[in-house]
Amino acid sequence: MTSTQAPEQVPRSAAPVPLLVGRRSGSGTAHTRLLLLHGLASSGSVWEEAATRLPDGLEVWTADLPWRGDHVLPWSRAAEQPDWLEAALGLVPGGADVVVAHSFSANLLLAFLSERAAAGDDITARYGLRGVVLVSPFYRRSPDDFPWDTMAEMQGQFLHIMSEGIRTRSGERIDADLRHRMAERVCERVGAYGWLRFCDSYLRTPWLRTDLITLPSLVVCGSEDVATRESELLAADLPTARLHLFAGCGHYPMAERAQQFADVVGAFLEDLPDASVHPRTAA
Repeated sequence: MTSTQAPEQVPRSAAPVPLLVGRRSGSGTAHTRLLLLHGLASSGSVWEEAATRLPDGLEVWTADLPWRGDHVLPWSRAAEQPDWLEAALGLVPGGADVVVAHSFSANLLLAFLSERAAAGDDITARYGLRGVVLVSPFYRRSPDDFPWDTMAEMQGQFLHIMSEGIRTRSGERIDADLRHRMAERVCERVGAYGWLRFCDSYLRTPWLRTDLITLPSLVVCGSEDVATRESELLAADLPTARLHLFAGCGHYPMAERAQQFADVVGAFLEDLPDASVHPRTAA
């Protein structure tokens, strides 16, 4: 695998907000295609460390989604929102076998799977998906798990997560005070509308039809993440899910524990059912 190769860009969708999907490694002869989706105010570069350590034989694609750091404001203020996950899947030639989604995107992926399953769709037959990896998702079982003071608590947690993301990229080169100010700037860039879109996704998790999401699933999270317990509950509620916690790690295990993360994902991929002809390929 090539660690310095720039993603091979696929022409962006015709949607009003840019969506870019690029091939990072592998070729059309690979037996499994992965699509990596970053979280809110992040970018495809968050996968750099882990992507270079994944097993051979994979075709790895990364997405720069409309809620990436440099475009979160126009995305959050756009009244009309297409189904961005379906659009991203459609930009992977031949379709993705496995989607690996982090944080906010993990929640959107759960909602996508829940809606399709409730509508009676066969996810594998329609999209070719054989499994999903949910990295540091947010999840609560009941609406009563969101008391009145939840919003203030969540804002503090979001600021902490943004600061943690800066730390995982920069190490100790940036002191704590500057890192805090940078995290505040990221939160300002997300703005009220971006924040509300995240909250809306989170607040809807009690109504996810987790019982209908039967795709092989891997839930991974750091033991020091703000939502570790929520990952444990989600893994328990998904019929075929397994859980892996990275000891001493926070919200970004793919960066903090890159080799371990790649090994855990690789083991999950080995256990997936054999690939069948993808509907788009057959067409």
